[in-house]
Amino acid sequence: MRRIILWRLVTTTCIAVLAIICLTSCSSTSRNYSPTSSESSPSSSKPTQPDQLLKQYFSFIESGQFDSMYDMLTSTSQEQITRNDFIERNSSVYSGVGARNITITINSMYDVVESPGNKLIVYSLRMDTVAGEIAHDNIATFELSEDNEYRLQWHTNILFPELSQGDRVRVRVLPAERGNIFDRNGTMLAGPGTASAVGFVPGRMRREEADDTPELETTFIYNEDDIARVAELLDMTPEGVMRRLNASYVRDDIFVQLRIISRDAQELIEELLTVQGIMISTAHVRYYPLGRSAAHLVGYIQNINAEELEALRDYGYHMNSIIGRAGLESIYESTLRAIDGREIFILDSDGNRTATLAHKPPINGNDIRLTIDANIQRQLYEVFAGDNSASVATNPITGEVLALVSTPSYDPNDFARGMTTSIWVGLNEDENLPLFNRFRATFSPGSTMKALTAAIGVDGGFFCPHEDFGRSGLRWQQDESWGGFFITTVREYDGAANLNNAMAWSDNIYFAKATLRVGADAFESGLRGLGFNERIPFEYGLFSSTISRTGNFSSEIQLADSGYGQGEILVNPVHLAAIYAAFITQGDIMMPRLTHNIANPPQVWIPGAFSPETARVVLDSLIFSVEYGTGRNARIPGTPLAGKTGTAEIKLTQDDVTGRELGWFVLLTADENAQNPLLVVSMVEDVQGRGGSGYVVPRVRQIFDTNLK
Repeated sequence: MRRIILWRLVTTTCIAVLAIICLTSCSSTSRNYSPTSSESSPSSSKPTQPDQLLKQYFSFIESGQFDSMYDMLTSTSQEQITRNDFIERNSSVYSGVGARNITITINSMYDVVESPGNKLIVYSLRMDTVAGEIAHDNIATFELSEDNEYRLQWHTNILFPELSQGDRVRVRVLPAERGNIFDRNGTMLAGPGTASAVGFVPGRMRREEADDTPELETTFIYNEDDIARVAELLDMTPEGVMRRLNASYVRDDIFVQLRIISRDAQELIEELLTVQGIMISTAHVRYYPLGRSAAHLVGYIQNINAEELEALRDYGYHMNSIIGRAGLESIYESTLRAIDGREIFILDSDGNRTATLAHKPPINGNDIRLTIDANIQRQLYEVFAGDNSASVATNPITGEVLALVSTPSYDPNDFARGMTTSIWVGLNEDENLPLFNRFRATFSPGSTMKALTAAIGVDGGFFCPHEDFGRSGLRWQQDESWGGFFITTVREYDGAANLNNAMAWSDNIYFAKATLRVGADAFESGLRGLGFNERIPFEYGLFSSTISRTGNFSSEIQLADSGYGQGEILVNPVHLAAIYAAFITQGDIMMPRLTHNIANPPQVWIPGAFSPETARVVLDSLIFSVEYGTGRNARIPGTPLAGKTGTAEIKLTQDDVTGRELGWFVLLTADENAQNPLLVVSMVEDVQGRGGSGYVVPRVRQIFDTNLK
């Protein structure tokens, strides 16, 4: 409801207004006001009317033309407030409240009876602010000057009707809480925490007389040794410390914060407290309890930067906002983000609140519950913490992702507390790339590819799982057209060269022959049917698995190599886990899931990627591989497991003996009725000289030992 606020008009003005209203109602003319003598004189120019001037006055606000606004005031008003004070007052108020989209509606305009030439305007104003809409009715008086121009009689309450001389307009942020991130069991992965804020209280610091003090004056400066010592302990520069101490707001009794550090850094805290003037207080920060174990998964937050603020200002962000910078903190920023509230109010000269102009309540962020199991996440990180690796753990029946790990890692709490230059430089210069998220990337799959080749070949009827492909020794080529290129394998084995034995002993030659049987077109089609060369439907953005740089096979050799995981084929670990899970879901590839929602049942990504019969055949070969083949070190008595090792060779030429090796191992529970089904895919870089994929096998088994009991 609109209301007209008559702000401290003197009694005579109020009477004049009422008189004009009465006179107007009795007049035979339909106008609300009568022309002044100057307006009716044909010899004088007609001045711009006050209603237009008032609209122009308020139009200057958003463009910051406060100087032009001052020029529109009466001489009496300009005697009461200087130009600089007027500009500072208006700029402070309107900029402080974030005034924009200002609109003015003129309700009526009247002559002031006892002041000929003056006009009184009743108007309505509305504006958007940081605390929402402000709308009010107000009255402005214009005085006809000697040069026949209308001028505004300015009072403080032109800003807001409730504002009196000496009052102040204040904006207060009402903090909201960012949403928390929990694992499937309610363990917090990101949420509120505390840290230690370290700073100086200037009045308590050691000071000494400056050497260049003029005669008859004494100037004291901060003790340089204390500044240097604190700067060293906090990984800052002395110049950085001094900049904060010399800030305009600093007073002797103010706590000048320098850095936020972990509360667990007791030795550092004790050493800092030996410096006179140091104070340590509690700071509330975003906290990541799993630290490095879940850094790439959860990500981190930081203060918003200038570019982001410019783009997001209209969405409620402000200069002190935090924003998700990586991982789930970034992906779910719109869900987790806290929208701070605002209130705009007036304080009188004694500091008492006299009016609230606008109020926008804070909106807390929403919590997220993940399918992640914090225990498995931590265990996978710990067993591969010293390696360059990627690991994925899933429930193969439902597609729920239980862990996503990339090593080496970083501590996301360093970002939340305020990253130091030395830590940031160290992370960026580390040749092991701790900031690189490996579980998002794609890699050469090595022999883990053989299960996919088997599924495509058997399902398409290109070969029978019991068929003996015949002995070929340790190296083989299709024919002389291959020139000096040969497919090699590591070992010979007893028995027929059939699917079970070839899978168990990771026979490259068998799977090269099998792929050539399938043919380039059918093999490419089969891979596309498993999700290659398409976006993986997963909340966490992943690189797509690819068949080759061109999307197809350029030669027989490339086709043969691809069948056992070499060539140009690249696979994402999460995608590989989803395909292997299909061997116990009767050929359906489940959609990988990261958010826990009981109301949202498991969904199939690719139904019938291969038949239930084919799925069973390949699963049996993977069980055989764990029982008798290269994966036998993963056996757990009484627990049926299926799995496949893989060693991908990254070489410049076939004869290169110095190339790098990637070690893979995929292990899954082979019982679709298992109470706690589990599938783990792990890839470790640079396993040459460390046993190849054999390095990975016992480490993955540790996860099953712990979680299947």
